[in-house]
Amino acid sequence: MSELHVERTLVAPGLEISRIVTGLWQVADMERSGTNLDPMKGAEAMAEYARAGFDTFDMADHYGSAEVITGTLLSLPNHPPVRAFTKWCPSPGPMTAAVVREGVERSLDRLKTARIDLMQFHWWTFDDPRYIDAMVELARLREEGLIAHLGLTNFDTAHLRVLLNEGIPIATNQVCVSLLDRRAMEAMSALCLERGVRLLAYGTLGGGFLSERWVGASEPATVDDWSKMKYQRFIDAVGGWGALQEVLKAAQLIARKHGVSLSNVATRWVLEQKAVAAIIVGARLGESEHRTDNLKLFSFALDGEDTALLSKAFAGTRRIAGDCGDEYRRPPFLTASGDLSHHLKSFAPLWESQAAEGFLNRSKIDSGSVWEPLAGYSRAIREGDRILVSGTTATHGSGQLIGKNDAAVQTTYILDKIIASIKALGGRMEDVVRTRIYLTNGNDWQAVSEVHGRYFGDVRPANTLLQVAGLIGDGYLVEIEAEAVVE
Repeated sequence: MSELHVERTLVAPGLEISRIVTGLWQVADMERSGTNLDPMKGAEAMAEYARAGFDTFDMADHYGSAEVITGTLLSLPNHPPVRAFTKWCPSPGPMTAAVVREGVERSLDRLKTARIDLMQFHWWTFDDPRYIDAMVELARLREEGLIAHLGLTNFDTAHLRVLLNEGIPIATNQVCVSLLDRRAMEAMSALCLERGVRLLAYGTLGGGFLSERWVGASEPATVDDWSKMKYQRFIDAVGGWGALQEVLKAAQLIARKHGVSLSNVATRWVLEQKAVAAIIVGARLGESEHRTDNLKLFSFALDGEDTALLSKAFAGTRRIAGDCGDEYRRPPFLTASGDLSHHLKSFAPLWESQAAEGFLNRSKIDSGSVWEPLAGYSRAIREGDRILVSGTTATHGSGQLIGKNDAAVQTTYILDKIIASIKALGGRMEDVVRTRIYLTNGNDWQAVSEVHGRYFGDVRPANTLLQVAGLIGDGYLVEIEAEAVVE
C-alpha cells in the first residue's frame, strides 16, 4: 500500500483545502480554568499538523485564544503553509459598515494576517433581518481584499437561499453532520449542489461517542467536556443510548471488514456525501492527536453492503428536529450549555413598542417604513392579549425588495418580519392563531405553503390563501398578515 496522505479539494477558486479540517473549538474548553494556552506551544502543535498534511484550521472569535495561537504560527519565520478559517458571531444589532469592519479587523489583528482565507458568519435569530446587512458589508470587505472567501455557520436552508438570492458570494456553510444527525443530507444538500455551495461538516464523531470505546458500554452518568455534553443531547434526541448502540454496532462491523477504526467509518460516511467538501475534526493542542488514525480515512470507501447496513441502523433512530442550526435557535436546544432561550431573550427586539396615544390598553410598533405615517397604520398593534400584524411584504430597510422572482424567499423574509413584530409586543410565534396569505401568482401556492408549514407546522393556526390581481409595488409576489393571542 502506498503511503497515505490527506486528500484535498477545491472549495472555491483559489481555496484548496485538506478534506480533514482541524477544529480548534476545544481551545476554549482547555482554557475553562481561566488560564490561556501558551501561544508558542500551541503554534508548534499546529505546525506539526500542517507538516503532516492537516494544514487547514477552523476557529472562531469565541474559541478562547485560538485566533491568537494561529496568529503566533503565522508570524513565525518559515512556518508551513496553512489555511486559517475563522468565524464572526456578533450579537444581533445594527450591522453598519463600521460594526462589520471592526469585527473583521479584530480577527485580522489576532491572526496577524492581511487577509482571512474564509470568514464564516453566524447569526443568532433570523427574525432580525440585519444578517443581510452584515453579509452585504462582508462582501464589500471581500472586494476590498480583507477576506478571500465568505462562508456561513449553522444557517438553515431557507436563509441560505435568501442570501444566495441576494447575490452574496457564499462558498461554504458549516453545519453538523454525522451518523446521528443527517438533516443536512436533505434540502440543504439539494440547494448546495444546485448553487455551488460546499458543506463543512462538524460533529462527525459525535463528541467522541462514535468510537469503539463506547460499543457495548454503559451510558456515562456525567461527562466532563463541552463537546460530550453537547452530543449526549444529540444521542437523547435520536432515541437514546440504545439507538446509539445499534449505529455503533453497524459501524463496527464495517470497520472490521475494511480493517479501519469505527471512527474512520463514521467520518468516511460523512465525507462521501456529495455536498460535503470536508469534515472538521477537533484537536486538543499539545494534549492528544489522532493524525495517523485519521489518515486511514483515505484508505477505503463504503460499498453498497456498508450503506445498507448503516441504513438499517438509521431506521432505529429518530430524526433530529428542524433544519440545520435549529439546535441553537429553538427547542430542543442541543448545545453544550443546553437551553439557550435565556440567551436569545437577552437580545433587544428589532423594534421598540410604544403606547398608543389615547388608548388605555393598546400598544404598537412602527418599523420605520415611510408608508406607515403616510397611510396612517402601524406595523402591528396589541390590544390586551391580542396582537394584529399588518399586511407584510418582503421589504427590507428603506425599500429594498428581498427575494426578487422567488416567492419562497419572500415568504421566509415576511414570516421572520411578522415574528419580530409579535415578539416586540410580548408575544411568541406559538401565539399565532391566524395567517392570511395573498399571492399574485397562484402557481406559487405550494412553495409558499411549504415555507409556512416549516414555521407553523407545530402551531397550526387558521389560514387563508388567496390569489389577488396584484400587489402594490413591482416584483412583490407575496403579502401576509397575522393575528396572535398571547397566553
